[in-house]
Amino acid sequence: MGYTVGQVSAFAGVTVRTLHHYDRTGLLSPGDRSRAGYRRYDDADLARLQQILFYRELGFALDEIAEILADPQANALEHLKARQRRLAEEIARLQRLAEVAERAVEVQRTGVSLTPEERFEVFGEIVFDLSYATEAQLKWQDSEGHRRAMARAAAHTKEDWRRLMGEAAGWRAELLAAFEDGEPADGERAMDVAEAHRLHVSRWFTPCPPDMHRRVAADFAADPRAFALVVPPSQQRPGLAAYLQEAVRANASRRAGDLPAPTASHVRKTDEDPDRHGGLAR
Repeated sequence: MGYTVGQVSAFAGVTVRTLHHYDRTGLLSPGDRSRAGYRRYDDADLARLQQILFYRELGFALDEIAEILADPQANALEHLKARQRRLAEEIARLQRLAEVAERAVEVQRTGVSLTPEERFEVFGEIVFDLSYATEAQLKWQDSEGHRRAMARAAAHTKEDWRRLMGEAAGWRAELLAAFEDGEPADGERAMDVAEAHRLHVSRWFTPCPPDMHRRVAADFAADPRAFALVVPPSQQRPGLAAYLQEAVRANASRRAGDLPAPTASHVRKTDEDPDRHGGLAR
């Protein structure tokens, strides 16, 4: 006698609309009709529906399912293997996302403990990018220096942050002045600015030896989100991050006592030189 579309919908857990769609596309057309023209599903139709629902649960598209059911002997195994690989990749991706989310919670818990209003008051244009903070947490999670810096940051009071940001503003002004004046990145003035930043990091966050400072500066040059933590976008200039990286490298070499002999690049360029910043940024 067969089953009505309503009955199949009820015990298969799919909507009547879905069954009608399967019929219109030819994916599942019932083998019989009642005298009144209503769809009637037999046991073979139900078996086919079970296969459709199985493949749908695995994430196959309807056209893929139609292809598999058209020639199950030739296609099913290869399709299933391909789906297995994609599912494994998706599981790995979701696991990574879960780890990032977990780290993001940790970052939020150990970050700057100020209200949004206090953050704006103290930090102004400096914006903490959560995606960058999370990536940094993942990248440096095994670093004692990073853990110490996060703990120090979490312990700072509003007044601490006010003093810290005031000091950072002074350092930033010196950096911009040296850059705008055409000072060579490996000259004494730029290296002094780099040293001031290194001491700033050591004073407020974690001891920052020259090798570590090199890595920090490399991050500034490679990732705009990192550089925005020290120089807000409105104050940035083309080549400024690379200029700071070069100054940090030169200062690290100076502190190690292996600064190379002065070269032509040490000569301060004049305002008339149209390429004065391009040369500094390299």
